[in-house]
Amino acid sequence: MPADQDELARRLGAEGYLADEGLLTAVHLAGVLGLPLLLEGEPGVGKTEIANVLSRVLGRELIRLQCYEGLDASQALYEWDYPKQLLSLRAAEVEGRGAGDLYREEFLLQRPLLRALRAASGAVLLIDEIDRADSEFEAFLLEFLGDFQITVPEIGTIRAAHAPFVVLTSNRTRELHDALKRRCLYHWIPFPDAERERAIIQAQAPGLDDRSAARLVAAVHRIRGLALLKRPGIAESVSWARGVQALAGEGSDWPEAMRRSAGLLVKHEEDLTLVSRHAAEVFGD
Repeated sequence: MPADQDELARRLGAEGYLADEGLLTAVHLAGVLGLPLLLEGEPGVGKTEIANVLSRVLGRELIRLQCYEGLDASQALYEWDYPKQLLSLRAAEVEGRGAGDLYREEFLLQRPLLRALRAASGAVLLIDEIDRADSEFEAFLLEFLGDFQITVPEIGTIRAAHAPFVVLTSNRTRELHDALKRRCLYHWIPFPDAERERAIIQAQAPGLDDRSAARLVAAVHRIRGLALLKRPGIAESVSWARGVQALAGEGSDWPEAMRRSAGLLVKHEEDLTLVSRHAAEVFGD
């Protein structure tokens, strides 16, 4: 990990990720204390991206486990390569010899959790959208998150030589169990304030002047204040800024470019209709 928070902020910023003090402190302490980092917040506030950026900052492999309903241990941890085991067994029968141990390393298919434990120089493990997985999968994770080890019955206990930096994300579609939270350092990522969002947009949309960036951010914040089905995140505001830039460069005036590219910012027909009804206050017509 970088030596202190200032260095962490500098290196994240060099990768285009402008974190606020709260997130910087959470990432720094998670690294110093060796704890998994649990990030909650609305979609689009940068929870997943921090893991991507950290893998580059730390020079570690990024290993991602995308969670979904029905995810089980075999898909997250390991599986035995049954077709390969069967071929080995048949070959042994043909050659008239014993098959030997069919539960050895050459037949083990490593899934994300096991790969993260065995990464030679450590890894950044992203367990993305843990709230989409079943509560049973949360219970399965407890041994892994508590001790960075897993038990494979046929092999034994496997411990990490270099503990992975674990980032769990949740959109809070359901409440996570306390046992999981106790093993993690928790942080809620809010939408950024106008000043920080303007800096993020200008970092991700080069060439956007201060006045235009401020106008875009003001519009985004007004739109988030409407009764939307889904409020746009930072990723959407960056995409919108790039789209507006492109249309303005082709000759559209600024309000027209903002209005025409609104589908980059809001993603539901009802939300687009609502934004259209408030066009004057949102786009500054």
